[in-house]
Amino acid sequence: MASATMTSRGRVTVPLHIRNLLGLATGDRVEFVLNEETGRYEVVPVTHSVTALKGIIRKPAKPVSIGDMNTAIGGQEASSYRAGIE
Repeated sequence: MASATMTSRGRVTVPLHIRNLLGLATGDRVEFVLNEETGRYEVVPVTHSVTALKGIIRKPAKPVSIGDMNTAIGGQEASSYRAGIE
């Protein structure tokens, strides 16, 4: 059985073997899910498919042309340059 120690700041390092089994990498998120049958918490990797993102941003009312996008990008660069931001 793998084990870990909690630090005074509430941090726990997930053992390498467990990270590999869960497919976790640096920056990944995990959820702690209560298993109501056992009364124990389970560590579950937070994964969402790309299709779950569909519909979170509405289509613009008016289509934007590539020229309009380039103009907007060019305008931001010019204003950033004038403000002394690089």
